[in-house]
Amino acid sequence: MASRSLWRLRARGPLSVYGGRISVRFCSSGTTLDGINRATVDRIIRVDHAGEYGANRIYAGQMAVLGRTSVGPVIQKMWDQEKDHLKKFSELMVAFRVRPTILMPFWNVVGFALGAGTALLGKEGAMACTVAVEESIAHHYNNQIRTLMEEDSEKYEELLQLIKKFRDEELEHHDIGLEHDAELAPAYAVLKKVIQAGCGMAIYLSERF
Repeated sequence: MASRSLWRLRARGPLSVYGGRISVRFCSSGTTLDGINRATVDRIIRVDHAGEYGANRIYAGQMAVLGRTSVGPVIQKMWDQEKDHLKKFSELMVAFRVRPTILMPFWNVVGFALGAGTALLGKEGAMACTVAVEESIAHHYNNQIRTLMEEDSEKYEELLQLIKKFRDEELEHHDIGLEHDAELAPAYAVLKKVIQAGCGMAIYLSERF
C-alpha cells in the first residue's frame, strides 16, 4: 500500500475554508504520516496560517489607503505572494485537520487596522510596517526551521522546503520596504519596535489558542 504524503496535495472532494473552496487528498511520496510529531506540526501549521492571514489583512489595509498611489503596485505584488502563502497553509489546515486559532476574528480586524493605520502615515509608514512585520515573520520561520531540522530534517523535508521558500519571500518584502523609504517613517525605530512586540504576542497566542 502506498504511503500517504505529508505535504503534496491534489484535488478531490470540496472542503470549505474561510469562505473558499479547497480540495485536497494525500498522494504518494517519500514522506509519510507515520512517526511525525503531530503536536509540533499542528502548532506550526496553525500559527503560520494565522500569521499569513494577518499579513494578508495588513496588505489589504494598506491597499485600501494607498492602492491608487504610485506605491500601490508594489504593495499589490507583495500581497499577491502573501495570498499564495495563505492558500498553501489553508490546504495544510484541511489536510491535517488542524483547528485554526480562535483569535482569527481578532487578527482580521487588527491586521487591517494596522495596515490602514500605518498607511495613513504615508508610503513610508506602510513600508515601515512591512519591514517590521516581515522581519518578525522571517525570524519566526527561522525558529521553525531549526526545530524541524533538529527533530528530523529528512522526515520534514517538504515542510522545510515550503517554510524556507516563504521565509525567503518575506525577506524580499522586508528589503522592498527598506528600498521604499521605510526608515523615513515618523519615529521609525519606535514604530518598528511596537509593531514587532505585537507580532511576538500574536505568534505566542496563535500557537497556543
